[in-house]
Amino acid sequence: MLRVLAVDDEEPALGELLYLLRADPRVRTAEGAGDATAALRRIGRALETGPDGDDGIDVVFLDIHMPGLTGLDVARLLAGFARPPLVVFVTAHEGFALQAFDLKAVDYVLKPVRRERLAEAVRRVHDLVHVAAAAPAPPAAPAVNEQIPVELGGVTRFVPVDDIAYVEAHGDYARLHTDHGSHLVRIPLSTLEERWAARGFVRIHRSHLVALDRIDELRLDGGSTSVRLGDTDLAVSRRHARHLRDLLMRRAGG
Repeated sequence: MLRVLAVDDEEPALGELLYLLRADPRVRTAEGAGDATAALRRIGRALETGPDGDDGIDVVFLDIHMPGLTGLDVARLLAGFARPPLVVFVTAHEGFALQAFDLKAVDYVLKPVRRERLAEAVRRVHDLVHVAAAAPAPPAAPAVNEQIPVELGGVTRFVPVDDIAYVEAHGDYARLHTDHGSHLVRIPLSTLEERWAARGFVRIHRSHLVALDRIDELRLDGGSTSVRLGDTDLAVSRRHARHLRDLLMRRAGG
């Protein structure tokens, strides 16, 4: 059973969260902290005794916007320890999901918290804690296929990067195009270009980033260049055309 610390500077929200957590049969204990400083003191005791000690904490449910240190700051501090508790963010703001999962958060729950959604977050934590307990040997290798969180009507979905054929710029946002639809995320195209270069994504235009292995055809028509990905045609800017041709030829072994 899980030992939980919930952190929120709004007393009614903290009380409601603790009520729901304590009602879950997978939760053994649920403590509350009203700010990041109190939370870090409590987590410090847990880290001193270790995960198997009397003061151990398995997971921290963290609000993001708090006076002083934010929940993201707390998660960054925890990431520096060898065996920190797991982290679930509970927040009213959708825009920090990508940062949260970069910090290895288990889940990202939006307020107002629904009982079923919180139960799903607890299940994920419970499963991870049980896996760690059953196999305390070396940590498992990270998943080969990175996932990116997207928000759909208050529910966080995880889209595998390998499912993304191309990305379209929308100002400070980007639209991820997959075989099954598209998803808008709050992250600039330039950030994804840098982050996913090693995964085979290449910039072909100021508005588009494509997965190299999804390109079916390269078309040269007079002075213009384009690529076909399934049923989609995308223009390639002159600035990127030569580099793209070189990459495709290398991939083909030419």
